[in-house]
Amino acid sequence: MTHILLIEDDAGTASEIALELTASGYDVTHCALVAQGLHAARSEGVDLLIVDRQLPDGEGLDLIQQLRGEGRRTPALVLSALGSLDDRVRGLRAGGDDYLPKPFALIELVARVQALLRRPNESRDTRLFVGPLDLDLLKGTATRAGRALDLLPRELKLLEYLVRRPGRIITRSMLLQDVWGYSFEPNSNVVDVHIGRLRRKVDAEGEPQLIRNVRGQGYVFEILG
Repeated sequence: MTHILLIEDDAGTASEIALELTASGYDVTHCALVAQGLHAARSEGVDLLIVDRQLPDGEGLDLIQQLRGEGRRTPALVLSALGSLDDRVRGLRAGGDDYLPKPFALIELVARVQALLRRPNESRDTRLFVGPLDLDLLKGTATRAGRALDLLPRELKLLEYLVRRPGRIITRSMLLQDVWGYSFEPNSNVVDVHIGRLRRKVDAEGEPQLIRNVRGQGYVFEILG
């Protein structure tokens, strides 16, 4: 049975969510504090997190960021009474996979849970060796043929996304949704700017190019034979 960890301090809200999810066939564990949630989330048996932002002992987004920093990729749905665009963007940038402002209909929450669980599961490996690249996701480091790459966290996440999909054309929309967590397309060149910085770090002068532009389509990561 799919196991959902619900981290919500309001007893009434937590009870309603747990009853609805249980009726939909999910196994639900409830915690009310960040500390309890962190301990439970580190269990290998958790398939999805539902995290309230404002908890008695801290911020739910800090919990998600800590788990992401440990290399844990369990999908996370953020709940919050803070529903402005800036709040939603902050939640997604912190590592949330979806953001649901309060108040919400339980039927919508269940639909979002189902959508997150339908996403293809990626390898949980936290050490990736692809071509000349070595990515250690737990330590947050990357090297190319032994040369250390000075990557910012977003750049490492972007490189990981490309490395896990060698030879595939990756569109800007895919990157905005899966790396930045946007469910909309902002009017900016954020992807191009980050890709440009990443390429300058990964593909040093004189080295074969690993990240290539595909005109009008996106980017591709090439393993050199």
